[in-house]
Order: sequence, then structure tokens, then C-alpha cells
Amino acid sequence: MGEQPIYSTRAHVFQIDPNTKKNWMPTSKHAVTVSYFYDSTRNVYRIISLDGSKAIINSTITPNMTFTKTSHKFGQWADSRANTVYGLGFSSEHHLAKFADKFAEYKEAARMAKEKSLEKMELASSPSQESPADIHSPLTPPVTADLCRINGTGDDVTLSDVSPNSMLQSDLSPTTPTLAHRRLFYLTGSALRSGHRRIFCHDSSSNPTTNKHWEAELATLKSNNAKLTAALLESTANVKQWKQQLAAYQEEAERLHKRVSELESQSSQTNVIKSQKTELNQTIEELECTLKAKEEEMVRLKEEVENAKQLQTQKDELTKKLEDTDLRNKELEEQLADLEQRLESSQVDQENLRKNLKTLLEILDGKIFELTELRDNLAKLIEDS
Repeated sequence: MGEQPIYSTRAHVFQIDPNTKKNWMPTSKHAVTVSYFYDSTRNVYRIISLDGSKAIINSTITPNMTFTKTSHKFGQWADSRANTVYGLGFSSEHHLAKFADKFAEYKEAARMAKEKSLEKMELASSPSQESPADIHSPLTPPVTADLCRINGTGDDVTLSDVSPNSMLQSDLSPTTPTLAHRRLFYLTGSALRSGHRRIFCHDSSSNPTTNKHWEAELATLKSNNAKLTAALLESTANVKQWKQQLAAYQEEAERLHKRVSELESQSSQTNVIKSQKTELNQTIEELECTLKAKEEEMVRLKEEVENAKQLQTQKDELTKKLEDTDLRNKELEEQLADLEQRLESSQVDQENLRKNLKTLLEILDGKIFELTELRDNLAKLIEDS
């Protein structure tokens, strides 16, 4: 299935100076992609970073590794296999925290994978740890020279003349397997040899009970042998992978030796390299100052954005209130127009009433004048009479 990237980020990559063990040496001129890779076939997690076609980080995560945050944007870890210390400079504290969390997660996964592998090896080696006395039944008759022959002929039960040690030596290199697998191979060979001793043969004069007992013994040994063979095959597959990995490491070592030779041949340019290093350090310091200023500006811009959001919220509230006020004004204007119309109607009615009252007053004045004349005439008539 191969390795697959499971998490990636960008950072500036550094390595510790192998001479001083104090100063950091940048291995990339700019931020590069740093990725976690997972190999499902071997349950291995690695941190890999490429600068063009050059691998500047190739670190396998082991349970005893520790990722340390030395500042709010810088972290480091030591790789004993590569005999160096890697450092990563991130653009923000959030990216550093995310990378550290992933490191702890995959470190724990590597630890669990290692424990499971050890458990599998212990389970595979457990049948080989039984002694012959544990397997023999109390009904087993004593072994004599007349009843038992090892690697006999005819009707005797036989094993192959190929020894377990020769099988192991054909597949293993004395330098590639780890101590745990050497122990597994030793136990496997011991179990095969003990099983070799426990396979006995008998002549045709044995009784049926003894035949059944030997058949049961043979079935048990075949089962144990199958388990040991499966464990041996699995270990052989692992050894092949280790051989391939060793070949890759040897190629990488040869390339590094050539690179060291080239660097040694360029030792006359040490002063130039030192001056370039000084310039690079100054450039890095300037970039860090610029980055710090940019971060402060970003903080200020974020505050301005927050203020702008608050102002926008207030503006939206005021706009809503203004719309409500406009609606209220329209309603009031409609009510005012209605009242004005009613007032005009009332004024017309009052004017008509006033005219009618005036006409009525004129009529009353005429009537009063006529009554006055009538009174005067009546008074004269009364006086004359």
C-alpha cells in the first residue's frame, strides 16, 4: 500500500549545528511543506520535508521521541537515528500547537503499534517455550532403543534432515534483525529441535491405545509447527523489508559521504560561507522583525475590523429604527391629511351655518322691526281711543 500523507503544514526548517550543538542552521531558504506520512504495511510514522527534490527531513517517529516548544512559534525534536536535532519555525502559534498535537498523537500510535508487534511475537513464541515434559502424557510408555528411532526408515515417522538453524541462516542477515526477532528465531529453532526429539516411531507390535496417543502427539506437534512456521514467515517478510530499508540507508549514506567529500573540497570557501551565513542570519532577523511588525499590524487591523463590525451593527440598528420612524411618519402624515380634510369639511360646514345664521338674523331683525311698528301703531290707537 505504501506511505500516505496524513497531515501537512508549512514551516521554516532548521538543523542543529553538528560542531557547536548550539546554533541553528537553516536548511531551507523559505517556508516548505512538512508532512506526516504513515506506512500501513509496517505501522510506521515519519516526518518528511522536501526542498525541491532534496529531502531535508526524514525522521521516523519512535515512542521515546519528544517534541518541545521553545517559543510561541518554534519547536524542536531530537532524532537519534539521524544523529541530529530538527527545528521548525511556524507562522503562528496555532500551527505550532496543531503540529505538536499531531506529533503526540502519532507518537502514541507508534507506541501502541510497537506493543502490538511485541505481543504478536510473544504469542508466536509461546508454543516453543513448552518443555517436552509438559507435552508428554502420563500414559506415554518409556522410550527404549527398541521402540524409538529418530530419522529412521521404513514405517518410522521421519522429519526432514534440514535443520531449523540452516533454514534461519538462509533468510536472515546477522546484522538486520532486532534483538526481539533474534529471540523469536532462537525460540523457533529450539521448538523445532525439541519437536524433532519428541516425534518418536514405533513398530507394528504397538497396541491401539499407544497408536492413538502418538497420533494425538503428532497432531499437537503439527499444530505447533504450523504456528511457528507462520511466525517464521512473518519474520522473514519483515527481514526482507529491513534489507530493502538497509539498502536505501546505504545508498543515502553513500550520497551523504559524497556530499561530505564535496564540502571538504570546498573548505577554501569557508570565509565566504561564514559571511553568507552571517548575511542569512541578519536577513532572518530582519524578516523576524518584519514579521513581528506585520503581526502587530494584523492585530491592529483585527481590532479595526471588530470596531467596524460593531459600527456596522449599530448602523444596521439605526437603519432599522429609521425605517420604523419613516413608517410611523407615513402613518402620521396619512392621519394628518385625514384630519386636514375633516377640518376643511368642518370649516365649510361652519361657514354655511354662519351664513344661515346671518340670514336668520336678518329675517329676525325685519320681523322685530315690523313688530316694533305694529306696537307703535297699537300704542297710538290706544291713545287715540
